[in-house]
Amino acid sequence: MDYRIEVVTLPVSDVDASLAFYRSLGFSVDVDYHPRDGFRVVQVTPPGSACSIQFGEGLTDAAPGSARTNYLVVDDLEAAHRELVANGIKVGDVQHKEPIDTWAGELAPGLDPERRPYASMAELSDPDGNTWTLQEISNR
Repeated sequence: MDYRIEVVTLPVSDVDASLAFYRSLGFSVDVDYHPRDGFRVVQVTPPGSACSIQFGEGLTDAAPGSARTNYLVVDDLEAAHRELVANGIKVGDVQHKEPIDTWAGELAPGLDPERRPYASMAELSDPDGNTWTLQEISNR
C-alpha cells in the first residue's frame, strides 16, 4: 500500500497576499474555490512537486504563520536562491551544516564544499511568517 502526501494546509490571514507570494515563487494555481462567504480554498503546487499546499478561509483554526520549518527541496540551491532573489523574494543567506558528520546545529556560510545532499539550506517565509527551508538534495 502506497501512502502519498497530497496536500498540506497552511494557516494564513490574507488569502490574496498569500496567493501572490506563492505565485511569485513559481507555484501553479490548481484551485481557487470560493463558493460562499467565510469559505475559500486555494491550492498551489511547486514546480516539479507531487505535493501541494492549500490555504484559504475556513480551512483551519491554526494561527496564521504557525506552520514552521516546511521544506522545499531543490537540485541546485545556488540557482534557486538566485532565481528567488531576482523575483523579489527575501531569502536568507545560503548556509551549510558544519561539521556535517557530527552536526549539532551549527551552520557555516555558503554551500557545503562537497555539495552533499541535505547539507546546504536557505530560509524564507511567506507574508504570515510560515517558514520554509530550501534544501539542496541532488542525488534522488
